[in-house]
Amino acid sequence: MSALMKLVVLVPCAFFLIALINFLYDYLWRPPRIQNMLNSQGIKGPPYRFIHGNNKEVTSMRKEALSKSMGSTDEIFPRVQPHIYSWINRYGKNYLCWNGNRAELVISEPELVKEVMRNSEKAFPKAKPSFYVSKLFGNGLVFIEGEKWVKHRKLSNNAFHGESLKLWKSADLLESEKLAKEIQDCVMKIVKKREDKVVNGEADSFGNDFLGLLVKAYQDLNEKKKLSWEDLVDECKTFYFAGQETVNSLLAWTVLLLAIHGDWQERQEESPPNGLVRGVEREVQLGKVVLPANIDLLVPNIALHHDPHFWGDDVHLFKPERFAEGIAKATKCNAAAYFPFGLGPRSCVGMTFATTETKIALSMILQHYAITLSPAYVHSPMPIITLQPQHGIQVILESLHNNDA
Repeated sequence: MSALMKLVVLVPCAFFLIALINFLYDYLWRPPRIQNMLNSQGIKGPPYRFIHGNNKEVTSMRKEALSKSMGSTDEIFPRVQPHIYSWINRYGKNYLCWNGNRAELVISEPELVKEVMRNSEKAFPKAKPSFYVSKLFGNGLVFIEGEKWVKHRKLSNNAFHGESLKLWKSADLLESEKLAKEIQDCVMKIVKKREDKVVNGEADSFGNDFLGLLVKAYQDLNEKKKLSWEDLVDECKTFYFAGQETVNSLLAWTVLLLAIHGDWQERQEESPPNGLVRGVEREVQLGKVVLPANIDLLVPNIALHHDPHFWGDDVHLFKPERFAEGIAKATKCNAAAYFPFGLGPRSCVGMTFATTETKIALSMILQHYAITLSPAYVHSPMPIITLQPQHGIQVILESLHNNDA
């Protein structure tokens, strides 16, 4: 056999051997090592399963939970996150589970949650989004890190300061993967229209709303302040989906609760994301536990928002009076007991905007209509991006004024 032929055979074999070694390391050697390391420090959890980790158990528990009917006042935690509910009860507030071969440490102990979310050690960056999520949302403020995040956050703070807020028009729900190009084309048209107004003398500036500040930064000659075109598009994607999804969800669940508890309509609930994910960038100590690098941390805010230790045994009941003296009093000044908009420096920049928009929409509804629950409504909350009604929310609006349509 000639030297060339030997090379042709050996090179693929070498690549195959390297790939096999990497596979065995990732799926057979590293997971048990991480599990043993954390088990020895008191962190337990369901055992790692080859290839799928614990994904089969999670899928099975979710299917079983969704197959059961529930009343409108039943506790939602066991239904929307049955695996987290079950494993917290079995293994404790902090436990280790597996998303495939990727270790995921779930933490619901308040002091550890605060340490992770404040990230003073700079060791817990935001987890990288999947390819599809990054295409849909863009690599905007929610996902970026470091100096780029500082620049974008400063720009967004200016736009979402209480005095700067302007209401944005909602759009229809979007679908399919072709959204990436469609959204980019749409953003280009909107930006060009804003630029043309300035060029044609129809406007003196790009404006002080969020889009105006983005366009101004895109046109900035100072490289340190300038946004690239990709940055501009990504921020528009991020704030459209973040604002649309959360406010729609919040309004829907609030209307449902008011329909069920009609007495509160005359006295004038939040649906937060399913959990906040962080990565572990390097080996670091969290509380008394030493964490290995390259694992994920999941903060299931629903676990803390439904913790009887903070809220009492009636935690699942609708009792807005808990907050009569403010959030600090209700949570006994523990910031990790209730954080629907996140916690620490990466908390939601649009908090004031979202709450203002929701209050305005809700007040407009309650001025004109009494809300009652439709007999057709089936209570079935399920987690998607935020908590969503699986079958929609059907309510009956009864006019409070004879001349209302």
